[in-house]
Amino acid sequence: MNRRQIFRFVAGLWFLLLLPAFLSAQDILQFMKKQPAIKQITEIESNPFFGKTYEVMFRQPLNHADTTKGFFLQRVVVADKAVDRPVVLITEGYAANYATQARYLNELSSILDANQICIEHRYFGKSVPAPLNWDYLTVANAVADHHDVIQLLKKYYQSKWVSTGISKGGQTAMSHRSFYPGDVDVTVAYVGPLNFGVEDGRHEPFIARKAGSKSDREAILAFQQEVLKRKAAMIPLLKSFAEKNKYTFRMSLPEVLDFCVLEYSFSFWQWGNKSADIPGNNSSDKELFDHLMKVASSDYFAEEGIEPTRPFFVQAARELGYYGYDTRKFKKWLTISTAKNYLSHVFLPEDMKIDFDPSTMRNLHRFLQQTDARMLFIYGENDPWSATAVNIPNKSNLIKMVEKGGSHKARINTFPKEQKEYMINLLKGWLEIK
Repeated sequence: MNRRQIFRFVAGLWFLLLLPAFLSAQDILQFMKKQPAIKQITEIESNPFFGKTYEVMFRQPLNHADTTKGFFLQRVVVADKAVDRPVVLITEGYAANYATQARYLNELSSILDANQICIEHRYFGKSVPAPLNWDYLTVANAVADHHDVIQLLKKYYQSKWVSTGISKGGQTAMSHRSFYPGDVDVTVAYVGPLNFGVEDGRHEPFIARKAGSKSDREAILAFQQEVLKRKAAMIPLLKSFAEKNKYTFRMSLPEVLDFCVLEYSFSFWQWGNKSADIPGNNSSDKELFDHLMKVASSDYFAEEGIEPTRPFFVQAARELGYYGYDTRKFKKWLTISTAKNYLSHVFLPEDMKIDFDPSTMRNLHRFLQQTDARMLFIYGENDPWSATAVNIPNKSNLIKMVEKGGSHKARINTFPKEQKEYMINLLKGWLEIK
């Protein structure tokens, strides 16, 4: 090595040593202002845990495989703590309005003393292309969105990265890791299902035989049947409820009531309700109806409730899968002739026809069997989505934790102390954080 080469080598070492200080000096705002892909930056009220928080609009291709199809702006919320701290990347599955609220703090950001970046999912919230073309709402395009944001912001945040998401966001975090395993160091997927069909088929027997206790399940079934037996009294209450809330439906009110009753058991367990709160068969019509609307409200089947999340149903029909309803114990009281293909009939745009592609979730399953990526999966024991939880090999880099009696609200902080500490220590060990 000659003198000039030695000089360049030493200069390079000094540059690497001084880079964190340089980045800190220029700060995240100055960095983002210099990026051509970032089109808008708005400082918003920040949680005191962070220094500054910004709502950023990031230019993305509609189709990452063919950029001639056009572009749209995707919302990214960047909550900056320090350039040398880890980054918690939230792969949101829906709109990210909550991430703009000053009180919002992801539990991993607190646990890891980390920066926080939330990427709103394409076609939701402020990240909707115009004109709306459903062809480009695919898993491959969504995870490519995340990849582009990560690669850009990694030029500033060069510490460890953790991807995470809840429910559909958990699916998204897993899918992103399968497409781009090197983008992040660790993935924490909360209550993320891995479905293999539009009506996967595993949720219904889980609800019928596994969720809660036998007495819980009997109380739920008795309530559902009693509501249907009183359908004549329920319809006027439903009509009044819909008019008050200005709900409109594609189907008749008796059919809406049927679907609310069928949805009841899934929703009951998903959100951790208690059987002690179920009204008995001697309760008034109003008491039964009010409880039904509390647990499985008709807004789920109303056009006004569907519209903000319609992109999800498109994705479910195309690649993500969903669940079905078991009607056998209700047939004599139902107005609907069948619940088969209800997702298409009730939730999709009326002129849309989609064939389910099972390859996306099968490829994700195959990735999980083979990967050396470090991933933590968290589920609730009674959550119906746990029926399609990931099935992983016994490997030290893949850990699955199930909260006993837990629901879709299962988080690290909801586990008992010993299990909570285990997960925190596991993550810090993986990330080499003392």
